[in-house]
Amino acid sequence: ENWVYKPACPGCNACVPWRVDTANFKMGRNLSRIWRINDDLTRQIAPISPTAEHYSLFKRYIGTRHGDGQMASMGHDEFVSMIENSPIESVLLNYVDDDEKLIGTVLTDVQNDGLSAVYSFFDPAETKRSLGTYMIMDMIDFAKQIGLPWLYLGYYVEDSSKMYYKARFQPASVFIEGQWRKYE
Repeated sequence: ENWVYKPACPGCNACVPWRVDTANFKMGRNLSRIWRINDDLTRQIAPISPTAEHYSLFKRYIGTRHGDGQMASMGHDEFVSMIENSPIESVLLNYVDDDEKLIGTVLTDVQNDGLSAVYSFFDPAETKRSLGTYMIMDMIDFAKQIGLPWLYLGYYVEDSSKMYYKARFQPASVFIEGQWRKYE
């Protein structure tokens, strides 16, 4: 069974797809600092075959960051299904430290015009690293390296504080009324 996610709430269109222009992305001072803090991490591209280490990291992340969310009760089989059942080409971008310890992972769809961050999780004990932000910057860099113009970051909701982080990654476009428009 393959899963594709698209919000469809009657009478609401607050969720708009968000993508970052990889060629023109520039890091400000704060983002450059986060980049430097994580210079000991290595990106490893892996097939979508989750390991026990992935599941353990996911459970620590969910328990700490989203313990009240619907994914908190996700068991091992559901986790594997979420990772493995993609209708398009997907990879795991794993981030490991110098000791080869898994620090973070992004389930990533590979599209003809960009990478799409499907779901990320990381070591919640590594707060000083700002791993969520770092992994997005690295995905922008990786997409640029392989000649892809966009990094898709899912949906943006203007009035949701949980979505504000996406606005840090500019220039960006949002998909409104059937077309991509520059985010202002």
